[in-house]
Amino acid sequence: MSLGGKTEELPLIAFEAEMKRYVYINDNESSHELYCDNRISNRKYTVLNFLPKNLWEQFSRFMNQYFLLIACLQLWSLITPVNPASTWGPLIFIFAVSASKEAWDDYNRYLSDKKANEKLVWVVRQGIRKHIQAQDIHVGNIVWLRENDEVPCDLVLIGTSDPQGLCSVETSALDGETDLKTRVIPTACMGIDFELLHKIKGAIECPKPDKDIRRFDANLRLFPPFIDNDVCPLTIKNTILQSCYLRNTEWACGVAIYTGNETKLGMSRGIPEPKLTAMDAMIDKLTGAIFVFQIVVVMVLGIAGNVWKDTEARKQWYVLYPLEGPWYELLVIPLRFELLCSIMIPISIKVSLDLVKSLYAKFIDWDSEMIDYETGIPSHATNTAISEDLGQVEYIMTDKTGTLTENRMIFRRCCISGVFYGNESGDALKDTRLLNAVAGSSPDVVQFLTVMAICNTVIPMKSKTGAILYKAQSQDEDALVNAAAQLHMAYVNKNANILEIRFNSSVIKYEVLETLEFTSDRKRMSVVVKDCQSGKIVLLSKGADEAILPYAYAGQQTRTFIEAVEQYGQLGLRTLCLAWRELTEDEYQEWSLMFKEASSTLVDREWRIAEVCQRLEHDFEVLGVTAIEDRLQDGVPETIETLRKAGINFWMLTGDKQNTAIQIALSCNFISPEPKGQLLLIDGKTEDEVCRSLERVLLTMRITSSEPK
Repeated sequence: MSLGGKTEELPLIAFEAEMKRYVYINDNESSHELYCDNRISNRKYTVLNFLPKNLWEQFSRFMNQYFLLIACLQLWSLITPVNPASTWGPLIFIFAVSASKEAWDDYNRYLSDKKANEKLVWVVRQGIRKHIQAQDIHVGNIVWLRENDEVPCDLVLIGTSDPQGLCSVETSALDGETDLKTRVIPTACMGIDFELLHKIKGAIECPKPDKDIRRFDANLRLFPPFIDNDVCPLTIKNTILQSCYLRNTEWACGVAIYTGNETKLGMSRGIPEPKLTAMDAMIDKLTGAIFVFQIVVVMVLGIAGNVWKDTEARKQWYVLYPLEGPWYELLVIPLRFELLCSIMIPISIKVSLDLVKSLYAKFIDWDSEMIDYETGIPSHATNTAISEDLGQVEYIMTDKTGTLTENRMIFRRCCISGVFYGNESGDALKDTRLLNAVAGSSPDVVQFLTVMAICNTVIPMKSKTGAILYKAQSQDEDALVNAAAQLHMAYVNKNANILEIRFNSSVIKYEVLETLEFTSDRKRMSVVVKDCQSGKIVLLSKGADEAILPYAYAGQQTRTFIEAVEQYGQLGLRTLCLAWRELTEDEYQEWSLMFKEASSTLVDREWRIAEVCQRLEHDFEVLGVTAIEDRLQDGVPETIETLRKAGINFWMLTGDKQNTAIQIALSCNFISPEPKGQLLLIDGKTEDEVCRSLERVLLTMRITSSEPK
């Protein structure tokens, strides 16, 4: 089936191939049989399976199985020394309380699902915008959102209120990050009038549902009269996912591609597992050990009791044992001893534990000092069953940026063509030598500032007062663009692919031809731009030193830049290297074809794009190094020191250079400076290298006299 055909010729809204699905935009045919609707369900139970499923979960614990065994034995009047109600009453009560708690939690989940499913949203049906419930959205529908609306399903953006096709989304429900992300409509949808969006027709070729929230490799084709079947590649930046919120954007609309439990969030939910704390696991083990001991005691006493019965008991007139008993007579005495020994594991232990856990969780809620002073929100234990595990934490694994640090980047120093700026004052923006070089339009400095200003994905916005504000997905990019603006290289406007830079009093225009986005493997990002005045095509790049310096053109001396990176790293600053090179028209055109082909593939897109980028990103002229400060949050060193004294171990994950990471770790009190502590480095890029490094470190620890080790 060709994607180029008109929608009238297609019998279905969409169909699913082996590894991908085709979604037809705004088609009024029914797709109910092909894909699930947008009804979400986080419930653990149903009315029919609640009782058996809950009982199965409760009796999966050995302690509960033991109490049930004892309660069943007490129903046999021949062996029980007590009333069965003394065990059955507490047992039924405990299980009823646990089941009621589970039922209440599941009922709250049902109410939450019901509220989400019945929320009213705007959807285009038969060319008209209608209010429908979120659960009635189907794949291929066009959904309209207003500012601060929650996204009801996974959408591919096709229009926003912003002239440049941008919108901001809050993704904290997906990834925990509070910074707003910028999303953009596909290039094929640029310029489509607001009134025509609800009439748009086309097809989206996308992968089957998955839970990767950072990746979406798809293609879009719009049908005439909008555009004649030109393939437009889609990435995650062209999507807004379920449970995100639209922010700072008047309206946006998109095509539903994944709905219900097939959204990326729905695929990652999984089946909730019953939580078992370390104490519960320990008590189950102890219960098992005591039960084994009981069996041994019962067997010894049972054999002794039966022997005494056959030898002595029948001689005593007051015992009244019959001469012949039933076949199970040998079991009576051992089972009686089992019931007598059952007090070794009292049923009150379960009652006491559940009561103490609930009370402990309440103490957390009542703690007046555990409060966020900025928002006034107190602490709240959402799960009363696992609160005691808080006291058994041995390891804390933490990210650095935004967790230990403020994630507010400040441009501090730079090295341009071997000249260091900001070393004396600690602020390059106040260095008179740099200010004089900018005023004198030094070619090296101008080129360096140009890369700072436009090698990014930042969008300039004008405020009501006329001031220019920057929308940046990365705080590093925001710091660089603002620093360039303070040095009179201001990024003032972006209209489609045309950028305007104001340097001193002149305006320079560049056309963005391609953007080579940053990835964790490449560790750099580049833009290919064309100077609108001279027609010259240049590649501008920035990235980590290991991703830029080795690719400098043959003959360029990079020792000064390496020294700058090392120096800034020792100060705990984040470093980026800036570079550029000029391209010929033929070189760019040949590479552009390969880049477009790689960008539109659905299989291994990221790897193919990286391979094509490598063909262009070489023979750089390195311009310099920037150094950015990310300050620690208040109280971080003191908090970490206190937790370390409590015996808690810390691991910090960071993408910084090793020297930078060490300086941050010292300032955070992660590690102690010499001679109080000894720093041992484990380096390696392969498993064998890491093993050798570990062996060397272990040998050092055995022979060292440093305390503490």
